[in-house]
Amino acid sequence: MEVDWADGNRQMIDISPAILGHRHFVRLRNDPNLFAALKVSETSDSLIWPTGEELSADWLEELAPLALDNAEFRDAMDELRFSLDGMAARLGVARRLIAEYRKDKPIPPAIAMATRFLVQRHRGLEQHGETP
Repeated sequence: MEVDWADGNRQMIDISPAILGHRHFVRLRNDPNLFAALKVSETSDSLIWPTGEELSADWLEELAPLALDNAEFRDAMDELRFSLDGMAARLGVARRLIAEYRKDKPIPPAIAMATRFLVQRHRGLEQHGETP
């Protein structure tokens, strides 16, 4: 499904993990017409169905792919002060892949998520005065 966020960004989000993974949505799984009846809530903070099912913007954000472009990947490596070898070791991939991600190779969601985690962890350690 395509989602237009309040900041103007548009993003494709696969909501099937939520719909298929929670019993709250059984009726939606079994009735395509009901599923198609979804609306955006009056406050624009969730998707709602006439039978009361709701998928919040927070939940949608969790389902959104964690895209990371090549410039952000380079910036993350700089912030982490990792060499190609260091980043490869930390992510468990070949050094060659890290070099390609720094250039123009599309970054898989798992690598993007792991990279974002490393940066967030690094920032948290710095805030607490620890040496990352």
